[in-house]
This record gives sequence, C-alpha cells and structure tokens, in this order.
Amino acid sequence: MTTLTPGQEIGPYRIIEQVGKGGMATVYKAHHAAMDRFVAIKILPFQFAQDKEFNDRFRREVRVIAKLEHPRILPVYDSGDFQGTPYLVMRYLDAGTLKERIEAGKLTLDEIDRIFTQLADALAYAHSHDIVHRDIKPSNVMLTRQGDVFLTDFGIAKLVGEHTQFTASGAITGTPAYMSPEQAEGRPIDARADIYALGIVLYEMVTGRVPYEAETPLAVILKHFSRFKTGS
Repeated sequence: MTTLTPGQEIGPYRIIEQVGKGGMATVYKAHHAAMDRFVAIKILPFQFAQDKEFNDRFRREVRVIAKLEHPRILPVYDSGDFQGTPYLVMRYLDAGTLKERIEAGKLTLDEIDRIFTQLADALAYAHSHDIVHRDIKPSNVMLTRQGDVFLTDFGIAKLVGEHTQFTASGAITGTPAYMSPEQAEGRPIDARADIYALGIVLYEMVTGRVPYEAETPLAVILKHFSRFKTGS
C-alpha cells in the first residue's frame, strides 16, 4: 500500500490521519481547504500503480458509481491517482461499522429491522441501475450513532477481482463467508448474489455469527456449495 503521513497533500486534499486499512484499500481522513470539508480518501493497493488497463477501468467504474444518489449509499465525490496509485474521495463519516456493532453484543429486533430495511433499500436502488455490489458484508456497512446505515465500496471488489484474474489463476473475488455459490465458481453474477450476501448479513445480525464457518476460505466455500446442493 502507498503510505501517507499527516500533513501530506494529494491535490486539494490534506491528509489528517489514517482511519482504516484492509486488503483492498487504506482509508485516510483528509481536509479540502477550499470547501472546508472533511473527506475520506481510499487508496487502492500499490500493485495497481502504472497499470494502464486497470486505471482505465477504474475511471469508468467510478463514473458509474458516482451517479448513485441514495441516502443510504456513501457518496463518491472525486477520484484520481497519487504517484500512479488510484484513489477515491468519499464523504467522511465519524461512524463505526456494522461489524463492530455485531461484535459489541446482541442487536435488538428494532435495530435489525432498521438496518436490514435500509440496506435492502440501498441495494434495490443500485440494482435498479444495473449495479451489483459484489461484496456485501458488515465491514462494508457504516453505522452512525443515530442508527443510520451507509453502504460503501461499490465496484471495488469488481475492479480488484478483474485485476487479480489477470495476475493470479483461480483467484476468487469477494469474501467467502458471504459469497454465493455462483460467485465462488467465478461465474457471471447479478443482483441475486447481493441478495444472498444480504441474507447472510441478516443471519449474522440475529445470531451473532455467520452460518458457515471453517478453518480455511476454501472450506467455507465448500459449505456454501453443500447447503446449496442438498438444501439441508
């Protein structure tokens, strides 16, 4: 990953601090002086630097994502590249994630109903615009103190997955615990894959755990297949 330090500038954005890091990106809080606005900057992995084909796809995908205007989808403000590495600029939220909320303890039925309804509304809107998220999971759901939900990372899994397919044979895009069988097989997917993952998230909100657990990602995927084929 490209590492940024407080005070460093990326175009009009001044880095304040790193606020998150995952396999697909590192997230920084930054400030846009002209707009007097805090934003979140998501820097994609360094291996994408200088990859013209990926960067072209990235720009096309961002234009599509930026058109999503829904109160439960975290908006994208801007994009660019820093030293050849792509980045996204999004609304900054002083909020936790649904993953953190689940880990903190049992959710009430009212919480579950509110969160699930908001997520379903966001996905229905995206699907009506022929956009599939591909990586629905609690860590991609921002949750404010007021209980408002914001879905993040539209298109990131698709972009990273397409790049990985060119560089690693047999690579799988997505998160195994929430992945539909067709997505695990690498077959073309549609809105139904997101709905499958949303069902897993609902199960996790109710029980505090995912339905299929195992020691390796492959073993988790096989459990999804077994359930899908036997219906047991």
